[in-house]
Amino acid sequence: MQLIIQDLNKTYSNGVHALRGINLTINQGMFGLLGPNGAGKSSLMRTIATLQEPDAGSITLGDINVLTQKEDLRKILGYLPQEFGVYPKIDAETMLNHLAVLKGITNSKERAETVKVLLQKTNLYEARKKNLGGYSGGMKQRFGIAQALLANPKLIIVDEPTAGLDPAERNRFLNLLSELGENTIVILSTHIVEDVKELCTDMAIINKGEVLYKGSPLTAIDEVSGKIWRRRITKAELTEFKQNHKVISERMIAGSPIIHVYADQQPDAGFESVQSDLEDVYFAKINR
Repeated sequence: MQLIIQDLNKTYSNGVHALRGINLTINQGMFGLLGPNGAGKSSLMRTIATLQEPDAGSITLGDINVLTQKEDLRKILGYLPQEFGVYPKIDAETMLNHLAVLKGITNSKERAETVKVLLQKTNLYEARKKNLGGYSGGMKQRFGIAQALLANPKLIIVDEPTAGLDPAERNRFLNLLSELGENTIVILSTHIVEDVKELCTDMAIINKGEVLYKGSPLTAIDEVSGKIWRRRITKAELTEFKQNHKVISERMIAGSPIIHVYADQQPDAGFESVQSDLEDVYFAKINR
């Protein structure tokens, strides 16, 4: 099964052109959607999830026309938005059971077994009687995945799922996503490059509503190999270097900026070649 997006456009009433002719084909497995905040990632995710209408374009999942067969898509969709609320005074097991009813799992025995399996899969079974209001950020995210997995979805969308998680919760969550990607289409929308690097075999980079790159992370890294140069400079020199070179990123280390520059050849003797990574690809595309 493939998710095929063609010529998708969306402009909001305030004039923001959120999606500009998006074309993507997404296969089974983990697909990373990278972009800065405001790039259009959430607009694209909401459109795929049938939560908003595009101005133009088409989306199909297998034989389903997503824009005209919304109910058919929702039956096989698992969605974890960037921000989702929970009822703080209801325990996880009760809430998941209620959501299972809404998903159409009416047989009580089947529903109880489904809820049990999902709580075990997301490592929440021992905390199943605990009210959701007492869950940590990572536990809430894992509960979000549990509800997204009700009714065995064929398409799972997770929007900025690791933002705010501590390293242990992040690793646990990413391992769970990786496992899910073995049998379904999982779209991971994020601005965290490491999440995509560790999990995804296919990806896209978008900014200002446009697709800047579509392909595998390894291929993207190969394309900039030998073209990334590093140099430590002073703060006073930063503006001058930005004017004279294609500075794709900068970070402060020990009080001084370390810049990465994209260039086919060594800019000058003060620069050293560095092994490129997905972060360099990301910044090179975003700051093209």
